[in-house]
Order: sequence, then structure tokens, then C-alpha cells
Amino acid sequence: MRKSNSSDSKKVNPDSNICGCSEQRAPRFIQPFVLLVLKGKESYGYELIEKISEFRFHDSPPDVGAIYRNLRNMEKEGWVKSKWDTKKGGPAKRIYKITPLGEKILHGWAITLRKRREALDHFLKHYHNHYGKVLNPKKK
Repeated sequence: MRKSNSSDSKKVNPDSNICGCSEQRAPRFIQPFVLLVLKGKESYGYELIEKISEFRFHDSPPDVGAIYRNLRNMEKEGWVKSKWDTKKGGPAKRIYKITPLGEKILHGWAITLRKRREALDHFLKHYHNHYGKVLNPKKK
């Protein structure tokens, strides 16, 4: 394994994803977003996708399959419940609603995310101390 030296850091483009970490997908984070949207109002799959996209956690819409897999798993766990809505014109839609257990899970996610944010803030503080610059996210 090659040792890096300080001149290597000058060659790295900070906008590139050299670390290999995905800015596009973080499947576990779908759960708290879904639960939070459902806390606001009951909803169906594609509406959830639109609402989750508004959080701008990803640069692209969440994976449709991942949303539905998570909804099915959360329903099995008792975090959400669903029913078919056949009242409106067009095809029936499965409407999801958060349960009291889902609300407890959502509170747990909020605590976990707060701790992760604190850890990330700590990381970035040390990063900035070493490199003396602020990362500016790409503006869309």
C-alpha cells in the first residue's frame, strides 16, 4: 500500500467522490423520511416519493422499489398500516398511515440523526481545521 503525502491532497478534486461513498443512495434513511411524511398525513407510494424528494437529501428521486420494499417491511413491523383507496377515479391506491409504534420509531430516528449530525459536525470542524476551507455544496 502506497503512503500518501501532503502533495497528494492537492491533486484531489473536492467535488469528486473519491471516497466511494454514495451521495445518491442511503437506503436506511428512507425509513425516517417516510415516517415523517406519514406523520403529516396518510399517503400513497408515489406521493411519498414526491414528498421525500422535497427534503433534497438526494440529488435524484428515491428509488421507487426501495420505497415500496421499506413500506412493506415497515407494515410487517407494525410501524405503518395501509388500506386500499378505491373512492377516487382511476386505479385503487394503497394508502399508508403511521401507527403509534411508527411514531416511537420516528422519535428514535430523530435522536439517532441528531447524534450523527453532531458527529458529522465534529468531523467537519476537524477537517476545516486541517484544510482551512469550507466545503460549498453544488447549487442546483
